[in-house]
Amino acid sequence: MSFLKYLKDKLFVILTFLFSYIVILLMLIAFKIDYSLIIAITIVLFLMILIIILEGYFRKRSFYNTLINNTNKLDKKYLVLETLYKPDFYEGKIAYDTLYDINKSMTENVKKHNDQLTDFKEYIEMWIHEIKVPIASLVLQIHNNKDKKSKDILKKINKIDELTEQILYYVRTESIEKDYLIKDANLNKIVGEVALKNKDYLLENKINFVCDNLNYDVLTDSKWLVFILNQIVNNSIKYKKEKGDAILKIYAENNKKSVKLIIEDNGIGIIESDLPRVFDKSFTGYNGRIRHKSTGMGLFIAKSLCDRLGHKIEIESKQNEYTKVIITFSKNDYYCV
Repeated sequence: MSFLKYLKDKLFVILTFLFSYIVILLMLIAFKIDYSLIIAITIVLFLMILIIILEGYFRKRSFYNTLINNTNKLDKKYLVLETLYKPDFYEGKIAYDTLYDINKSMTENVKKHNDQLTDFKEYIEMWIHEIKVPIASLVLQIHNNKDKKSKDILKKINKIDELTEQILYYVRTESIEKDYLIKDANLNKIVGEVALKNKDYLLENKINFVCDNLNYDVLTDSKWLVFILNQIVNNSIKYKKEKGDAILKIYAENNKKSVKLIIEDNGIGIIESDLPRVFDKSFTGYNGRIRHKSTGMGLFIAKSLCDRLGHKIEIESKQNEYTKVIITFSKNDYYCV
């Protein structure tokens, strides 16, 4: 709180005091009051106005400086009221009570919004679980009644299932308290599940799938990690080279502090200018525009889930040469979110 600005705010009071003092001074002179008494009265009056101004400034400065400093320090600035004491001057009490009413109203509205959002998410999750039943039934029927068209139909149904699952995990990224369990999981088993899930796509696209050095246990949620790897493997299949042998290699590197899971392909790669934004929401990039219709959500959801699980995910790539996705699992004696 600036003292000069405070004085400027009190300018009317100061000018009124000076005008009053001049009137009193002229009256004292007119009545031929002794100059020593005039000087004494002058000193008393100026001391009084100085004390009034300084007392008001220092009393208000403490409250307003606390308000400004705490607001600047807080990430969630609406919580500033929790850090303040109720002031003992009238204007401060008005400000404090007004902030309290605003905060209360905002809290009630946020709670109402969060309740509506929670209900919507729960409905979406329920709907997805319900829709997966007929999808699974259709897949089973197609496998039991194979004909020339069944392969193409199965591919489309699998795409529907993949997009449905993507929506489910997108909804779950905002709900860290539910539906995940951190425990030891074997990378070899998880990658095997991902390979089985993508078997038809890998064979159809003639991709040489190589696994190496995966017999490590890491702290993760295996179901979420399968989904994350599935998004990465799908991208590798989608953006393979049109000519030449296509290779997708998944392997692990172990050190004292972490285990790194690396998914590497020799596909078309990512242009350098797109690399910083590949995890951005809805970012399709150069490849997404020229090769496939892309939602730009797969890697965004994968990154969000990795953040929730406490894993680090990075991408290295060189156009027309390779793409390498690295997921780092820290080694901890305990895990906390």
